[in-house]
This record gives sequence, structure tokens and C-alpha cells, in this order.
Amino acid sequence: MTTRIACTFALAATLPIAAVFADDDPKDRRNEANSTCSGLPTSADLKTRLKEAPATGGDAGGLFGGARMWGAIVNRDGELCALATSTDDPKQVWPGSQAIAKSKAYTANAFSLDNLALSTARLYTLTQPGHSLWSLGQSNLFDTKYLNEPQVSNEGKNQIPGGLIFFGGGVALYKNGKVIGGLGISGDTSCADHEIAKRVRTLLGLNPTAGPATDDITYSAADGASVFTHPLCVNTWRNGVFIGNEKVAAGY
Repeated sequence: MTTRIACTFALAATLPIAAVFADDDPKDRRNEANSTCSGLPTSADLKTRLKEAPATGGDAGGLFGGARMWGAIVNRDGELCALATSTDDPKQVWPGSQAIAKSKAYTANAFSLDNLALSTARLYTLTQPGHSLWSLGQSNLFDTKYLNEPQVSNEGKNQIPGGLIFFGGGVALYKNGKVIGGLGISGDTSCADHEIAKRVRTLLGLNPTAGPATDDITYSAADGASVFTHPLCVNTWRNGVFIGNEKVAAGY
């Protein structure tokens, strides 16, 4: 009996300690008042700029002119801070683009620095087979439990979805010369996604110090070959100028 009572007291004594450690869980801290998103655009801000972007800077190209987009913003730690669609009905944007937008935001933030803005478009060639960053996509995999129902924009906030995407549509966000997060856009061709991402970032006033062109998408047809080159898409436009079309398939 004495031994049983002693064990009971010992267990009771450990419970407050366990509670302290449970309260110190980083995931719990991330949800406290969403403080880690301070200074970044809200989902409402993002939606407004997504709606405005197609009408600024000329034709965005692609299939829909940049009018059907998912947008996501992460902070410098990679935590989701904002999520929105350009359409009032989220189901009128490709459902698969939600995960892509989140991953693009994560990627652009993950590989940009204060003195190096690296858009997801500029990672395309480097991550192809035979190039120096091949297999990079096997790291930081996307966590599908952070996908939302289309009509819910704020669930998953302050979680880290991860995911790496190496085509156009992701750009880092800057304030006072410092990286503060990433923006991901998806819902059209990857080239149009980049055009809209670039415009949204400008509308938000969060460009790199060197300006929006410092991490702009490049094409060998217009700019010459480079390790930062991105392929052409269907109906490719850049900064209001038509660049060309994706090459057609041959042999099948």
C-alpha cells in the first residue's frame, strides 16, 4: 500500500512538468495570435492584389490572362500567413494549384537572401537532370495535411506546408532590403504565374531593393542560354511583350 501511494504522488508530481513542456511546443507558439505574420499582407490584401494584377503591366499571357489564381504568402520561417484566390468562387481556380502556390511561396523564401532574390522560375534549369541541383525537390516535401477546402482561406495559418517547385510563380518578399517571406502564385501557365507574382509583389510594395527585374524570368529565345533559363509556355508574355510559344511535341 505504501509503495502504491508513493507511486501515485510521484506521478502527480510529474504532470505539471509535462504540462510545462507541452505548453512549450513550437507548434502551439506558432498559433498564438498569429504574431509571426506581423508586417505581411493579410489574405484580404492578397485577394485584392490578385484581382488587380491582370489589369496592370499589359497582357499576362497564358490560358486565362492571369485571372484565375491561387496566391499564398509565407513568412521568413516558411509559415503560411495568407491564402486567397483571385476569383470570388475558389472552385473556379484549379484545385491543384492551392498546393502549388503554397510550395512556390515556400521555395522562393527558402532559397532567397537579403542580397540574392531567387525566383522559382530561375531554379528551373538548375534542377533538371544533369544539372547541379538535380534531386533538390526530394528535400522539404509538401505536407498534404495543410491543404484547405477551397472555400476556407485561413485554416492552416502559421503552419509550415513545405514543398519545392522549380518553375515560374514564386518570388521572395522584401522590406527595407530584408527578406521577409515568399509569395506563390498558381492557376495558369507557369510563365503567366510568374507575371502575376511579379505584379502582385509590386502592388504590395515588397520588391527587392534592386527592383522587380532582379529575379525576373528569363528565356533563351529572348535572352540567350543560361543556367537560370526557363522554357517558354503557351502564349508567353513578359512585361507586356509577347515572347513566343512553347515548342510542340514531335515523334508521338
